[in-house]
Formats: sequence, C-alpha cells, structure tokens
Amino acid sequence: MSAYLTYTDEELLSLLNTSDEAAFNEIFRRYRDKLFFYLRKHTKSNETAEEIVTDIFMKLWAGRELTARIDNLAAFLHKVGYYKTLDFLRTTARHQRLQQTYIDYFLPPGEKPADEALIDSQDRLLLYKAILQLPPRRQTIYKMSREEGLSHDQIAEALGLSRSTVNNQLGAATRSIAEYLRSNTDWPKALSVLFFLG
Repeated sequence: MSAYLTYTDEELLSLLNTSDEAAFNEIFRRYRDKLFFYLRKHTKSNETAEEIVTDIFMKLWAGRELTARIDNLAAFLHKVGYYKTLDFLRTTARHQRLQQTYIDYFLPPGEKPADEALIDSQDRLLLYKAILQLPPRRQTIYKMSREEGLSHDQIAEALGLSRSTVNNQLGAATRSIAEYLRSNTDWPKALSVLFFLG
C-alpha cells in the first residue's frame, strides 16, 4: 500500500507545494469522483463535468506553489466546483431571466457571484496582462475556452486542430498564467485569480 494513502490532506498539500506528483495523484484519487458527480448533477453533462474537473486539477497543479496555506482541501475544492458550476450556467444561459434564475438558485441571499466577491478590478487587470503575454494561438484558444465558454471539441473544430492540441495549449496557457501571477502578486490573490477567473 502506498504511504500516500495514509497522509492527511494537509500533509499532501505540503508535499504538493514541493511539486510531489505522487501527492497530487493521491489528491486526485480522493476528490476526482466527488467533484465529477457534483458537477454532473448540476451541469447535466458528463463531458462538461469532466472538462471542469480536468480544469480544476490542472490549475491545482499549476498553482501548487500557492497551495500550502489552504486550510481545508475538501472545502476549497467544493467551493471551486461550486463557482465553476455557477460560471458554466451563467455562460450557457441564453436569456437574462434564465441567467438570473441560475444565480438565484445557486447563490445564498446576500452573497455576490464569484467574479464580484473574489476578484476586484485590479485583479482583472492582472489576469488580462497575464493572458496578453501568451503566444497568439495559445491566447486565442484560452479566450475561446474561458471567455466564450466553448468546449475543447468545439475549439478544435473551429480552429482545425486536434482535441489533444487544444488540451495541451490550454494546459500550457494555465501554467504560463500561473507563473505570471506568482511573479506579480501575493499568493492569496494569485490563487483566487487562477481558480476563479482562469
């Protein structure tokens, strides 16, 4: 039996902070299915749920140097999944009334959406600068995914690329943005921008 199975989440996060891939794999093993089923329940799509899960864990790895101070990994991942679900529903809703219905359903009274509660205008500018430093094609793919809400398959078809190329480009974009954020802001702000706007 792997020793990692016996480690607490806090110990795994500490190891993840040092780029320990086995620690990352154990976190993935513990939380992948929980996140997937939660996301599928609300997005009603296996593909969408899988893409969001992949995105969350890609960002967890890309931002691993920022994760040592996460107090509760389960709560953190659940909150990320919650906001990712809300963002998905807001992006895909075609009509303003339907968008508001989704927001009312998911957000408790008095709570702001993720982009308002967690990211201020200065953070948006920081993310914008991080995106602008990407190579042109990578920047296009990243914007099509994050701003237009297109799936990996839709991006691949629109640009005449393979799905694996899109996946690789998005992964590289996330790593570049994470590095830019680490170099230009403090860790809590970098982590919030990376997860909730990236």
